[in-house]
Amino acid sequence: MPLRLDPTLRDRLEEAGRPLAGMWVCTGSPLVAEICAGGGLDWLLIDMEHGPSGLESVLAQLQAVAAYPVAPVVRVAKNDPVALKQVLDLGAQNVLVPMVNSADEARAAVEAVRYPPHGRRGVGSALARSARWNRVDGYLTDADAYVSLFVQVETAEAVDAAAEIAAVDGIDGVFVGPSDLAASMGLLGQQTHPDVVAAVLRAFDAVREAGKPVGVNAFDPAAAQEYIEAGATFVLHGADVGLLARGSEALAARWVPAAEDGPTASY
Repeated sequence: MPLRLDPTLRDRLEEAGRPLAGMWVCTGSPLVAEICAGGGLDWLLIDMEHGPSGLESVLAQLQAVAAYPVAPVVRVAKNDPVALKQVLDLGAQNVLVPMVNSADEARAAVEAVRYPPHGRRGVGSALARSARWNRVDGYLTDADAYVSLFVQVETAEAVDAAAEIAAVDGIDGVFVGPSDLAASMGLLGQQTHPDVVAAVLRAFDAVREAGKPVGVNAFDPAAAQEYIEAGATFVLHGADVGLLARGSEALAARWVPAAEDGPTASY
């Protein structure tokens, strides 16, 4: 019985008439992922790099959000063919690879998500959710249509190579990370510093000239709007952990007397 998989983020970007709005899901919780999936956003980033998500958690999160019209993107911890193979076999159709600094590294990511003879993805479709245990007719031959690959430009070195990275066949888009970019420029924690913003915009220009969509992480609304006006077509506007942290702080500020000391955290 043929099954239809969801449109990829690549497909959604091609069809969208506006920038796609997303948020980070860092908790590793399928319940939180499902709550976020029902919020009306266009895409979610399920994060394995800076969060506690492992393979079982990612699987549960993908299953939890599958009922909603949102595009889940799984960010692997590093540019590694085994890591990419595993999340693809779990059924991730959109993957984001961090810290890609050169065209060679981008080509390695492409090879990791494609089956031979065009790549080196291990063949396990009969065992995997990706092909719904061989219930998706022609999955092996059509797998490229079911997978979109995005890479992160987040160092000064990567900004200089952004045009070459974006031009690699099989790279469906580039996501710029201002936080690590700022750190690489000696401006740790200063994502909106004018020099960092200028570097982000240089990367935007290079990626767009290569004909690929460009995205960015921008929790500050003013920065997000500036980046959208500069051509960003997919943007992360917040994170589950950030919303919980700021929301609980606002609740405490409203209801806990200011004279009382707050709870002491132990680490």
